[in-house]
Amino acid sequence: MMITSRALVAFLSSFAICSHTAAFTQPSHRKTTSVVQRGGAHPMKDVIFGNKRKFGESTRLYSFDDNDEDEDNEPLSDGVDSVSWLPSVIDDKGPSDISSVRQGAEILPLFPLGGIVYTPNSEHVLNIFEPRYRKMYTDILMNGTKRFVVSMSHPEEQGRFAQTGVLFELEDLKEVSGQTNDQIKYICNHRVTGRVKLHRVINPSAWESRDTYLTVEGTIFDDTGKNKEDEKLDEDVSDDIYGPIASAASKADTKEEKDLKESFASLVDIQHELEEDVRFTKASVEALAVKDGSGEEGLWQTIRLWQAYADQRLVARQNELQKDFQEKLQEFLKKDKGMQDEELPSAIGFQDLSPALQKEVQDLQKRMTVELKPLILESTLTMQKILEADGHEDRCNLLRHFIDGERKRLAARKTLRGMFSSTAESITAENISEAEQILDKDPPAISTDESSSSSLLDEPDAFQ
Repeated sequence: MMITSRALVAFLSSFAICSHTAAFTQPSHRKTTSVVQRGGAHPMKDVIFGNKRKFGESTRLYSFDDNDEDEDNEPLSDGVDSVSWLPSVIDDKGPSDISSVRQGAEILPLFPLGGIVYTPNSEHVLNIFEPRYRKMYTDILMNGTKRFVVSMSHPEEQGRFAQTGVLFELEDLKEVSGQTNDQIKYICNHRVTGRVKLHRVINPSAWESRDTYLTVEGTIFDDTGKNKEDEKLDEDVSDDIYGPIASAASKADTKEEKDLKESFASLVDIQHELEEDVRFTKASVEALAVKDGSGEEGLWQTIRLWQAYADQRLVARQNELQKDFQEKLQEFLKKDKGMQDEELPSAIGFQDLSPALQKEVQDLQKRMTVELKPLILESTLTMQKILEADGHEDRCNLLRHFIDGERKRLAARKTLRGMFSSTAESITAENISEAEQILDKDPPAISTDESSSSSLLDEPDAFQ
């Protein structure tokens, strides 16, 4: 296993960053040197959330009120169990009866893709190399369907998948086995056109035998907006009086959409007040997409924006955790290896480090696993919870809930900052008074301390 200092734990290598960074600012990146390590420890497999596997306060990505009347109403109050999962296919040997498919459902290929949550109306590229998925692509090309289900895998249980997935439709496929010495068979472009409710796995034994891909019975929910556009074309809008009125009414925000916009605006205000390193731009408030359906005004745009924001916050925290180590590493390269700034390598072998730095790398791996793994999991479950929401109003309410949680987290920090600032000013005033009584002269040293205290309070927050 290869590990770099930008991603000292392996789970971050699968950490997808969305392409909405223009809507928010990010911390600047400084030059870093990567540490390449072979045979590193596997990232922590078990994350403990207490009896119900809840998220502890030290591992929360968002903050919620402790005095809520019913904690179980929190969307993620049960941790991993807050989202719906199919039963595990492990030890389930028998094929299901495909003659009893429920009305409106279809038999679809299943492609589980780790801990990543995809959203409708997005595009993705996949590299296909496993034999069973090579077979899947051959099949969907031959039968002309060109589509399959992608579902998130359970973070703790093998062979168990989220009950709500998305529909990938193949748009372009390139055969690259010749160029890659058959390491990769296809490079494929896809568009996510809808959500899929998974009812059951048809051939569970295929998961362990790996001789073919899984198939599922699922119901497709189209999220492209095409159905609504077709319905709109079928309507009689020839009436010159009621046509414009109906059009204006359809563009008006619903209560849920208005509430979402207000919550987002409040969050952006406090982000700028606290000068967060990762924050939404002021312009994003006016451009916030909250409508049902696809397109630039569709809510899924904002959901992906929120996913990108959570990703960037985690990356910023990751970089902050590595800051001290990077400084020590560069000092080691300059002093012990005699390198100048312009000679610093982009990577260095783990075995080339001093014993003290090797221990620091191992300690940093453990710390990042403990601190970041639960945050990444919560971010993933947040997106999965939104994905499985019943409808547009529910998605608006869920997203607003998570936005409010982030706003409350920042409001608590603002309160603490004010408390510590007031305490520092009070202590400084008392010291000045006491010094004037005893020394009866100007207290320049105290003035310097006050400046030092202010500087300490103005240091960037650990999450920036």
